[in-house]
Amino acid sequence: MKIILCTLIFMSSVILTNAQEKAIPLYPDGVPNSKQAPKTYVEKNDKEWITLVSKPTITPFLPAKGTANGTAIVIFPGGSYAGISMENEGSSIARAFNKIGITAFVVKYRLPSDSIMVNKTIGPLQDAQQAVLMVRKNAAKWNIKTDKIGIIGFSAGGHLASTEGTHFDKVLVDNKDNISVRPDFMVLLYPVISFGPMGHAISRENLVGKTPTDDLLSLYSNEKQITANTPPTFLVHAEDDDVVPVQNSLMFYDSLLKAKVKAEMHIFEEGGHGFGLNNPKNKGKWIDWVKNWMEENKFCPPAP
Repeated sequence: MKIILCTLIFMSSVILTNAQEKAIPLYPDGVPNSKQAPKTYVEKNDKEWITLVSKPTITPFLPAKGTANGTAIVIFPGGSYAGISMENEGSSIARAFNKIGITAFVVKYRLPSDSIMVNKTIGPLQDAQQAVLMVRKNAAKWNIKTDKIGIIGFSAGGHLASTEGTHFDKVLVDNKDNISVRPDFMVLLYPVISFGPMGHAISRENLVGKTPTDDLLSLYSNEKQITANTPPTFLVHAEDDDVVPVQNSLMFYDSLLKAKVKAEMHIFEEGGHGFGLNNPKNKGKWIDWVKNWMEENKFCPPAP
């Protein structure tokens, strides 16, 4: 009897601390900017790494009962616009934010492909805008404050997040209710920012092709798209990142300063690329720094 009781208590604690809901289609009424996928274009999902996404979703992760503070964050994992790192830069990040009372949403977005999209350059951004729109539209359902909805992106997911945070004036999805798709704040981890010389060539080619126009390269070099209305931003990068040069974050931060947008940046001396929640080369925890920054800027209330 004691064994059964202990098992039940353990199962209850797991449920309370990991309230992941089912994935929700981003577009219940049909995916925009899409065309019939070839029979060979079938999603491959091994939990950590997903490719060939044609049906984008958003998965809510809810804080334990009684701990939610009304703030939400929408998560865009990275993967060079070729795949999506759903565990290391997705669900593990969501659970970490849940522990500090923040409701999290992991987005499985479409990867740019001429096989399934009319215009592959806007597909991921459409999904990012739709994700923010959906969270804001359903804020009451998830007990979220509509002015406390942020985004976080990693690597190419950081490019997508920074695109969403700088291109929100041009809405690319159905928005009859005129709901703002502007995030209230951004958190960018080792993000691809520029499509210039310091950019990440693979991410750039996957999104805009091998021979993009100069105008397209400039459009998606997000350090050039910052205005005074760009959301406050928190940046984290490692100095020794040999995949996405640290200059990407430096350029974005410099542009934020010039536009007088509130920003904070942390540069690890070591850590490389793709470390996710914990940098194995440093004892510092960026999630703690983000929490402090969010409290200081009133994006979430101080912890009790």
